[in-house]
Amino acid sequence: MTLPSLGTLQSLPVLEHLQLVADPVAAALSAWSHADQVAVVEIDPELADTAAMSAAYALPLTTGANCVVVAGRRDGAERVAACLVRADTRADVNNVVKRTLDVRKASFLAMDRAVTESGMEYGGITPIGLPTGWRLLVDARVAEMEIAIVGSGVRRSKLLLPGRLLAELPGAEVLADLAG
Repeated sequence: MTLPSLGTLQSLPVLEHLQLVADPVAAALSAWSHADQVAVVEIDPELADTAAMSAAYALPLTTGANCVVVAGRRDGAERVAACLVRADTRADVNNVVKRTLDVRKASFLAMDRAVTESGMEYGGITPIGLPTGWRLLVDARVAEMEIAIVGSGVRRSKLLLPGRLLAELPGAEVLADLAG
């Protein structure tokens, strides 16, 4: 099987290089039947943010997918979701996410909580290996991406995989209008 690749990034088979990803990501990949279709690429950690990486590696924003963590409360219970949207869009937190979570107000989860609870680094949070109990909302445009670049759980690498596989992650809920 041919590894996904983009631009000048050096694709490596992720299952042979699990040291390049966060521990929860490595555990999830090791158990996922599609992991053989996932590549990992090493990058400069200073370039982990989407805009910087896109500029440095001459990649259009349409190749990236960003994962943001959102939370809200209803009847005293907190509801958390990771939202995966194409990098050239933004998650519609105030409408679609709020309605989907059935909460009065949705907002981004505090960075320290997102990092602690996910076991991943800020700027590297990915939909692969999320904590049990977090919902995974995937914008339909991500599922249509031929190859998507997502976080690896750490800032020093990224994962490359077909967008359709992101929609097939355990528990993924694909929404047509998640991003605006």
